[in-house]
Amino acid sequence: GSPTRILVVGHADTSGNAQYNIGLSNRRARTVADALVSQGVNGGVISLEGRGETQLARPTADGVREPLNRRATININF
Repeated sequence: GSPTRILVVGHADTSGNAQYNIGLSNRRARTVADALVSQGVNGGVISLEGRGETQLARPTADGVREPLNRRATININF
């Protein structure tokens, strides 16, 4: 069947201030959602969240550039 809900969550590393990173993580999630739609996924089932630097994949001190923390996750429910 088709997905009933897709949640795209954007994340950022700790370089840049926390407020900037919220915006960055939102843009990251939007970019992934747009890519899914361009591949034929129904945009009506996609929800977006930006978590900024609040859920680091690799914990670092503030101000650290860490590629593993610059990511988006996709959760698909059927």
